[in-house]
Amino acid sequence: MTPLTKGKPIPRNSDKVTLKTIAEHLGLTAGTVSAALNNSPAAQSIPQHTKNRIIAAAQELNYRPNFFARTLRLKRTYTIGVIAEEIGDAYGAMVISGIEEYLRRHNFFFLTVIHRHDPKLLQTYSQMLLTRGVEGFITTDTSLKEALTLPTVAVAGHARIEGVTNIVLDHKRAARLALEHLKELGHEDIAFIKGQTISSDSADRWSAICEVAQELHLRVRPELTVQLEGTDSTPAIGYPFAKQLLARKHPFTALFAYNDISAIGSIWAITEAGLRVPEDISVVGFDDIPGAAYANPGLTTVRQPLVKMGQIAAQTVVDQIEGRAGYVAEIAIEPEFVVRESTGPAPSRHLRTVAGGARHAQQSHPSD
Repeated sequence: MTPLTKGKPIPRNSDKVTLKTIAEHLGLTAGTVSAALNNSPAAQSIPQHTKNRIIAAAQELNYRPNFFARTLRLKRTYTIGVIAEEIGDAYGAMVISGIEEYLRRHNFFFLTVIHRHDPKLLQTYSQMLLTRGVEGFITTDTSLKEALTLPTVAVAGHARIEGVTNIVLDHKRAARLALEHLKELGHEDIAFIKGQTISSDSADRWSAICEVAQELHLRVRPELTVQLEGTDSTPAIGYPFAKQLLARKHPFTALFAYNDISAIGSIWAITEAGLRVPEDISVVGFDDIPGAAYANPGLTTVRQPLVKMGQIAAQTVVDQIEGRAGYVAEIAIEPEFVVRESTGPAPSRHLRTVAGGARHAQQSHPSD
């Protein structure tokens, strides 16, 4: 490799290569080297050919920035505290993926804690993050009761708290997209699986569904409504509740589930009962997690741009920390509707009666 300059040799041990030694090697000031490598506003006045020399020298000499030195020098940690309900579920994983992508590009770190809707853990972990010097918070599916003393952005936040920016989906628009789709297909008898009471989206989403159903003259019947319970983050969570709906013997031609994982679990229960999706019962989910397109059949669903919501959350909290933007109470996100194979025209009432009677007879006389 051609040497970058004829300056004094530099040790190739990354622990010994500092901004100062690179600066001496190139005959520049440490401030110039720092500005170029950190792409700070001061770097705008540095000629591009000089930036190229600095970057090439840092790569050749295997320079690695000293995070602790940077923290001490600037009296900052460049760290965000991420407070999540669950890290292994598809919803939380996609939001956190968006957070990580933005923070990594902007040289921020993040620490993640999982509270599983335990109020004591939520309080303890937020205090622990504060003692570790985080400069702001991002929460996902977390029902905050009070501000966290630092810039805070809540993904799926619904409580109006001064100082907390809520990133919220337009749930009424989401409900309208789903219910209009089902109504256009001729569905009148629609079953619903509500979200767990501990989930921060549950109340707002159910309220929106009820409001839109009334506007569309669709009945929300108690006998065709069940509520999820538990914290399982797999499709198994929807399976028993769909079985409950089927066991009630009140016919329905469509099911609108709280989220995709419960919708996929419901398809299992429907198929196990000898019914077909969508020929007998159409199923609609919510979120558009990666597995939704690969369900059998592919799941029609309301799409939340979860990765984008994570990116927006990270950008919002960093902009507030850096003073580039002021506090805003709410950022609204528009949903999309994705039609796949799990929805189809509603069977006629006559066909439903005949098919239901045939299935009942088959189940009553398995030896025939």
